[in-house]
Amino acid sequence: QVQLVESGGGSVQAGGSLRLSCAASSYGFNRVAWFRQAPGKEREGVAGIYTGTSRTNYADSVEGRFTISRDRVKNTVYLQMNSLQPEDTAMYYCAAASRVDGDLFYQEAYNYWGQGTQVTVSS
Repeated sequence: QVQLVESGGGSVQAGGSLRLSCAASSYGFNRVAWFRQAPGKEREGVAGIYTGTSRTNYADSVEGRFTISRDRVKNTVYLQMNSLQPEDTAMYYCAAASRVDGDLFYQEAYNYWGQGTQVTVSS
């Protein structure tokens, strides 16, 4: 049973930082992405990475503030979030898949999802 376990969420004030972690219980994923869902809104892609090439993609709303990275040894993907704003408040999910091409934010491509970690940013 493949598991993705997120951690690192919490409550911060605007302008603060958080680092989310997504630890995978097995290897072999070719893509990992972070998605978020705010109350009353659809889930949206935030940042993604192809593990083979390290090619990344970011949503326009987080470009320059968020950084996705990967630790091969720990089999963990991180999302460093800086300059957080109240509009970043959401449940954050990591997702992983073996698919090697296509849009990193195409949700149907992902086989495995974590349970989510809450991020709350106050003004």
